Amino acid sequence: MATQAHSLSYAGCNFLRQRLVLSTLSGRPVKIRKIRARDDNPGLRDFEASFIRLLDKITNGSRIEINQTGTTLYYQPGLLYGGSVEHDCSILRSIGYYLESLLCLAPFMKHPLRIVLRGVTNDQVDPSVDVLKATALPLLKQFGIDGESFELKIVRRGMLPGGGGEVLFSCPVRKVLKPIQLTDPGKIRRIRGMAYSVRVSPQMANRIVDSARSILNKFIPDIYIYTDHMKGVNAGRSPGFGLWLVAETTNGTFLSAELVSNHQGQGAAVLPEDLGRNCAKLLLEEIHRGGCVDSTNQSLALLLMTLGQQDVSKVLLGPLSPYTR
Repeated sequence: MATQAHSLSYAGCNFLRQRLVLSTLSGRPVKIRKIRARDDNPGLRDFEASFIRLLDKITNGSRIEINQTGTTLYYQPGLLYGGSVEHDCSILRSIGYYLESLLCLAPFMKHPLRIVLRGVTNDQVDPSVDVLKATALPLLKQFGIDGESFELKIVRRGMLPGGGGEVLFSCPVRKVLKPIQLTDPGKIRRIRGMAYSVRVSPQMANRIVDSARSILNKFIPDIYIYTDHMKGVNAGRSPGFGLWLVAETTNGTFLSAELVSNHQGQGAAVLPEDLGRNCAKLLLEEIHRGGCVDSTNQSLALLLMTLGQQDVSKVLLGPLSPYTR
């Protein structure tokens, strides 16, 4: 293993993704030891190895060394290159796991990034591609990251355990970020969302919409929840359904919530009515937490503020999520 005096040294598997992203942005090499060293199955997991391969694809000249047991990783970042890339993500984590990091890195590439990611689009652990499209992209636009080539598109949906989803993400290059002043979230103006279903009855999505509206209609009249039923090859390999909701305020703040059904072989089956009601309650909880950035995107906003110009940026946040802390 290579050891260098100026590399940063860490221990443990916590914050592996954040450490590698910040290493790539700053150009500082990192060495991470004792990755699950005492675990029955020590070393890097498949989804972490897949993330490291993704970093290698979007950079030029990166140096990655992993010991035989996978418990020690040395990463010397190369130049953020960009260009057209395709990547098959591990189905142990959703595409949102990889996309969260790409949102931090994409504006600083040498060439505009256009990437196709394949895997699971919606799961119960990571933010779904839908929520990142509805909340993270408007946040990036506040920092001046915008243009015709700025898009996030779901080509195919993929649910656990089979996956089979496909997502297209393209982002222009922005070397300088605008400072932001987000201190007044405003009042809730409207609620939008989507109930989706794949390889189950299309009626599932309608049942989700009715149950979610039964709670939200008590608070605001301007609610529109779309239904999305993909068929055939666009439906991925596994059945499932879910709902995401976004509340938009008068000042352009987006607050989100989402829920996904249990996949085959995982726990008891979830009724569409229960899922719709619970997701609506999660959205009300997110609104109650307040702030100009929802809990999914707090860390993204803080990172982009750090990478911005010397001008002072201000943002009002609700209680910090465990991930942000």
